[in-house]
Amino acid sequence: MLGSVEAWVDGKAVDVGPARLRSVLAAFLVEPNQPISSDRLVERVWADRAPAGARDTLRTYLTRLRRVIAGADGVRIGRRAGGYVLTLDPLTVDVHRFRALIGQARVADEPAAADLLGRALALWRGEPFAGLDGEWISALRAELEAERVEAELEHVDLVLRLGRHREVVAGLVTRAAERPLDERLAGQLVLALHRSGRQADALDAYQRIRTRLAEELGSDPGPALQRLHHQVLARDAALDVGVARPVTAGPPRQLPAPPRLFTGRRRQLDALTAYLAGEAEPGADLVIALIGGTGGIGKTWLALHWAHRNLDRFPDGQLYVNLRGFDPRAQPVSPEVVVRGFLDALGVPPSGIPADPDAQAALYRTLVADRKVLVVLDNAADAGQVTPLLPGSPACAVLVTSRNKLTSLVTTHGARPVSLEMFSHDEARDLLAGHLGADRLAAEPEAAEGLLRHCAGLPLALGIVTARVATHPGIPLAVLADELGDHSTRLDALDTGEDLDVRAVFSWSYRTLSPAAARLFRLLSLHPGPEISLAAAASLAGCPTGGVRPPLAELGRAHLLTEHRPGRHTVHDLLRAYAIELADRHDPAEDQHRAVRRLLDHLLHTAHAADRLLEPHRDPLALTDPAPGAVVQRVTDHRQALDWFRGELPVLVSAVGLAAGHRMDEHAWRLPWTLVTFLDRSGLWPDYVATQRTALEAAHRRGDRDGQARTHRLLGNALGRLGRDDEARAHLAEALGLYAEIEDPIGLARTHRAICWLLGQRERHTEAIRHATRALELFRSAGHRSGEARALNAVGWYHSLLGDHRRALEKCEQALALHRELGSKDGEAATLDSVGFVHHHLGDHVRAEACYRQALGLYEELGDRNGMVETLDHLGDTHSALGDHEAATRAWRRTLALMEEVDHPDSAQIRAKIARSHQRNASG
Repeated sequence: MLGSVEAWVDGKAVDVGPARLRSVLAAFLVEPNQPISSDRLVERVWADRAPAGARDTLRTYLTRLRRVIAGADGVRIGRRAGGYVLTLDPLTVDVHRFRALIGQARVADEPAAADLLGRALALWRGEPFAGLDGEWISALRAELEAERVEAELEHVDLVLRLGRHREVVAGLVTRAAERPLDERLAGQLVLALHRSGRQADALDAYQRIRTRLAEELGSDPGPALQRLHHQVLARDAALDVGVARPVTAGPPRQLPAPPRLFTGRRRQLDALTAYLAGEAEPGADLVIALIGGTGGIGKTWLALHWAHRNLDRFPDGQLYVNLRGFDPRAQPVSPEVVVRGFLDALGVPPSGIPADPDAQAALYRTLVADRKVLVVLDNAADAGQVTPLLPGSPACAVLVTSRNKLTSLVTTHGARPVSLEMFSHDEARDLLAGHLGADRLAAEPEAAEGLLRHCAGLPLALGIVTARVATHPGIPLAVLADELGDHSTRLDALDTGEDLDVRAVFSWSYRTLSPAAARLFRLLSLHPGPEISLAAAASLAGCPTGGVRPPLAELGRAHLLTEHRPGRHTVHDLLRAYAIELADRHDPAEDQHRAVRRLLDHLLHTAHAADRLLEPHRDPLALTDPAPGAVVQRVTDHRQALDWFRGELPVLVSAVGLAAGHRMDEHAWRLPWTLVTFLDRSGLWPDYVATQRTALEAAHRRGDRDGQARTHRLLGNALGRLGRDDEARAHLAEALGLYAEIEDPIGLARTHRAICWLLGQRERHTEAIRHATRALELFRSAGHRSGEARALNAVGWYHSLLGDHRRALEKCEQALALHRELGSKDGEAATLDSVGFVHHHLGDHVRAEACYRQALGLYEELGDRNGMVETLDHLGDTHSALGDHEAATRAWRRTLALMEEVDHPDSAQIRAKIARSHQRNASG
């Protein structure tokens, strides 16, 4: 239908008939496999010009259509309740295939997306439904044409990003002539011409659309196109293909240790080497190897062994993640969480990580582009978990392991399957001999053969047998062979189905543990993951950190625990499932509840102490003493507090859900409170909102009016940051009512200050100052000096915005003196920004600049990106007022970079300032 309506059966065109009959076919093809009533068919074919007897004519057409499609397998016209149905595979229709390819492209990496979009556009043969008319056809034709135009634009964007600009120049010239007012298309043409060395042609293309816009619309090109024009004039290197990357401390080395004394798998190792280790050719696709097989077959062992043998082939580093696709108690690790970890490993500081998951993924792909990096994605649940983590560059290689076949990863991304089978008898014997020694097997040949027979070539079973012997060298092999020969345990241990059950195999190692290590193994299953710190393990066990080290080391020796990095431990998902069963069997619910309480107390009290270091003048929570045995980590300074939050944030966010799941509602609302300063300063507002929503539910369950008031206020703050004003106002109104009900003047004051900020963001300054003044009155009445200082600054700020700069300066200088007296660095920074703003509007730009630079230094020290954004914006205004447009542009570019990291709703305003500054530079 993307051209004239045609039908093909067995590769040969068939004569559909006249235009009206083709219209009937088109009416069906748009909605295949769906019943369409006679009335709707008549309306689509004839609209309001249906002849008398249209239904009879329609039936005649249907009879003729049935004859046309009679030779096509799986295609028929029938009746169902609701009307007639054309049954066929939608992907045999070009319209649906076009849309399916577009959908696939929008979730694929860039090279694959460009190919998919190119294939989609190649389906077009001309005007849709050529030769047909009618209102319905015309509307659908316009809709499809719009989809084609958008797909063309997306395709060109991708091709340009991939450096293939010469491919699209000719087509862009033609389309620009057809759509002379399309600024996005014009920008693509300008960029392609510039990159092709045709700068004069690029500037001519810009002038053509500039003239056309002025003549026909009376407007100038938009900021983006103007900025591109200035970059072309300046021959800006930023327009060249390739993006500068941040300097890292070194290539990432995330691979866990390789398996000791690896044996066998020669064919699979050779296949991996042949496929993954070759040089990427120009235009080649990303290479992906998929190691598949049943649970316990050795997929991870093979992946790590091959990766460590081939480290020299990937000099730019190795990224590794356990996706936990088969963890029975936890959801698989989301791609967003993995990308965050990869960005950390690639050297991106927390302040440089965007808030938007799509932007994070784009940054990750940019950082590994054209670098020889091996990405190992272990234990994937499905292709959907893997696809967002694929690099866009063929210089990288990807190694995926999964119990599932991930067929769609093979079909859509060309992944090469590498299947693992059970060990042969000789391979299994080599494994045992490598670990235990040939002499040991020769000393007990019958027992050795029994072990080999009953393990049935399962690497996991063999590995656990050798681990038990290694940790208990004196145990006879015959004892192990007898245990494995017990039918009551062997079927469970050696089940080779897709959901491999290895409980009995794990039990061999578990039974050899000391009581302390066995108990710790069970309790570790209560941790939400993904990594367990030494202090968290000690809290679960209810002992000091020194007391938990020996059982942790014992678990490591027995291969029941992995020290992923120093002091950070992980438990394999199958082992964790076994530990959960053991805990449910051996540890009373009350004991498990107490262990979770100790873990949550460890996190809550440490987070509270760290938060106090980040914001000393925030009123602390009144916490009860931690449960006996909970370890509270010592955090002594601001830098340690930041590092602790950054390292533990995934655990902390998961722990909020853990607390709610165990109905430990005091922790479920207090723990989110401790995260507020870090999340807000880091711009992590989605996490801020999510944890506070859980907190609000917990406070409601407790009937805790103070907790409800706090969480409503904090939710209002976070939602306001995200620009969701209606929700923010509703929560702040709830907070006001609750604080009034419980007669908390400090809470009321804070809420009024939050409302004044929200109003001020929307330029409702008169209303804002009323709330700021009310906050000031309440703080003063309560003797709350820190709150008084912040409210004074707010009152001064809004006086300045309303034009009363002298009064504003008086209030802000009072606030500044009070903040300095109290030692509040973040309050001092915010007030310095306000004082600078007032001086700017009083015409004293030199003093304004000095204030802004002091504020900026404090914000950088605090790690407060939000404060930096506002102050850098103001600093740019002052530079501009002084006529230093280059310095202004630098400040605003830095502002925009910070805003784009968190998808700031006001970033468009900064882009406009940059564009105007470019114009001034050009004219100056």
